[in-house]
Amino acid sequence: MKIFGDRLRERAKMLSLSHAEVARRSGLSERRFSNYVTGLREPDLATLTRIAAALETSPDVLLGVSRTAPSTKRSALTERLVLAAESLSDEDLDMTIMQVVALAGWRKQAKREG
Repeated sequence: MKIFGDRLRERAKMLSLSHAEVARRSGLSERRFSNYVTGLREPDLATLTRIAAALETSPDVLLGVSRTAPSTKRSALTERLVLAAESLSDEDLDMTIMQVVALAGWRKQAKREG
């Protein structure tokens, strides 16, 4: 399970999270999470799912089954936005899109003026 431990480390680093914070968000002790990072133990499915949610990714990415985690900060931020959007209602998603479009327009206008 070396790839799993590597992916845990990479993803936590990408999100600027300590192992203690990932453990807390996953409902695990630091020691138990550390065992997964070092490859001493393997999580059960429920635990894997909680860890993936805490790291804002999928179990497939952590296990190396699916595409790799984003390699740039921008792609990581985009992935976080998409994952967060999936949990929103249609109404909230529509409002979020309007806010993002307004922010992008404001930035574009400020750039032209500045």
